[in-house]
Amino acid sequence: RQFIVEVSHLLPDLIPPGTCNLLNSSTIFANNEVNLAEVDIYGFDYDYTLALYSNALDTMIYNTARDFLIEHFKYPEGIRKYDYIPNFAARGLHYDIQKGLLMKIDAFHYIQSGTISNIKIYFLSQGPKVKQFMDIFSIPEMTLLAVANDFFITNDIPYDPVHLFRDVSEAIGMVHLKGYMYKWVMEDLDKFILRGEETHAVLHRLVNNGKKLFLITNSPFSFVDKGMMHMVGKNWRDFFDVVIVQADKPHFFTDCIKPFRRLDGNGDLRWEKINSLDKGQIYKQGNLFDFLRLTGWRGSKVLYFGDHLYSDLADLMLRHGWRTAAIVPELEQETKVVCTDRYALNLTWLQALTGLMERMQTHRDPESKQVFREWQNEREELRAMIKNLFNPHFGSIFRTRHNPTYFSRHLCRFSDIYMTSLSCLLNYDLSYTFYPRRTPLQHEAPLWMDQLCTGCMKTPYLEEMSHIR
Repeated sequence: RQFIVEVSHLLPDLIPPGTCNLLNSSTIFANNEVNLAEVDIYGFDYDYTLALYSNALDTMIYNTARDFLIEHFKYPEGIRKYDYIPNFAARGLHYDIQKGLLMKIDAFHYIQSGTISNIKIYFLSQGPKVKQFMDIFSIPEMTLLAVANDFFITNDIPYDPVHLFRDVSEAIGMVHLKGYMYKWVMEDLDKFILRGEETHAVLHRLVNNGKKLFLITNSPFSFVDKGMMHMVGKNWRDFFDVVIVQADKPHFFTDCIKPFRRLDGNGDLRWEKINSLDKGQIYKQGNLFDFLRLTGWRGSKVLYFGDHLYSDLADLMLRHGWRTAAIVPELEQETKVVCTDRYALNLTWLQALTGLMERMQTHRDPESKQVFREWQNEREELRAMIKNLFNPHFGSIFRTRHNPTYFSRHLCRFSDIYMTSLSCLLNYDLSYTFYPRRTPLQHEAPLWMDQLCTGCMKTPYLEEMSHIR
């Protein structure tokens, strides 16, 4: 035990100087090798991709959806007392429609031990595997589900979690369908749209380098037009070779029924058949199959940017061979945490302690068993400390303990590259090649243990561990 205490005090010496400053939130991270020199066509979603929104918008979406839930769906008035809780929920959560649990699951569908149901924390043993769950993208939707659950449980009111999920989803959808979100943003563009000058710089650079650009968004033209004029200027349409609004993604990528329709200068629909997609024109609806036929833009020469893994990227990656790029704003905060000394020390010691436990478990005498139990408790404390550095309720959006999250797994599957914002492109030459780092498989781990991303260059007992039979 004295040896362990001494080793834990040596942790700062195990981490090479400068290790905690190596990660930059402006970096573009690669899941697959991507050579930008081979990309001729850049495509974009609009909301949360070209236009990034402030957190104030989430509060307004939540408040309005909460009121819809009470006034339209006749939910109890007591739910109105729950205000929006910033930084409560995290991207990539799921809702168990059988038990009414809002939770975070890993890539193998196992629940993280600190699962949230309503506002209270319920500690489930690591291991329950979820079979029926709904993936939730909207942070306000997650929060509204949690507070409604809390109200029903606190007041001992029976309810059906399935009905609650559907009603909350519809209430959130009404905020968009009734145009509230569009109205709020258009009335105060400075308040809600962030980093517009960076979007302008990216588009300007791409066009100046001879790249073709297109926009496919579910938002209406009047909303996109006002936002783009705010960020880019009144001639924003000159940057794009094709502009498609109200596309109805993800159905745009899978259906082949809806034809394209052209909008005139007043935003009214025209009736003529579309035989080409022309620069300077605005098109509505349509489908990807006609888009490919009319443009000829296929395969890896196309790179499409979006924020939603399923609505924006999945079908393009799996069915059509486009290159895809995910916008993940949470990376900015996550990388800040990873760059702290506290995170590096805790993670390094967690890795080392796990190795020691693996070694100690072969000893069966009472004293060794007691030491092992103490290490188990310390390991749990370290895990909780690391989790709380990101989010006290759910931890990092990329990990559940040692496993990747369900979100992280699909981020790797559906995106070739991912980044905090579109402006990260400004840090790279347009002939740059992104190379993914080789990460160890479990059977390769002994070869990597002294070069883990924690910066730990020498793990205690590594040599002895190699002799375990």
